[in-house]
Amino acid sequence: MVRGNPRYRRYLGAELRTSVWNLVELYLAILRDRGETEAQRQFAWFRTIAINPEDGWLFEAMGLKVRRPKLSYADAIGYTAARRIGARFLTGDEAFRRLPDVEFCR
Repeated sequence: MVRGNPRYRRYLGAELRTSVWNLVELYLAILRDRGETEAQRQFAWFRTIAINPEDGWLFEAMGLKVRRPKLSYADAIGYTAARRIGARFLTGDEAFRRLPDVEFCR
């Protein structure tokens, strides 16, 4: 979304949520690509929709990470959080393509 992929545009009107862990991962990517000012600007916007996963969600997510080592910590947590709040996990990561409750967009 942040990088301007037009395929994600249709999701901008949806009720979006992200985990704090995914937000930190996003901050780092933007910091590398566009610098601190833009990273902080994007962080501030996405912070308004970020959720803090409960401890049990983190344990469940790390169980998923053990079973699927190619997943990032942040994405395993984000996926678990999405499922716990009854949402679909929006991603372009091939590792999630066949998992339930995933909205795959590339």
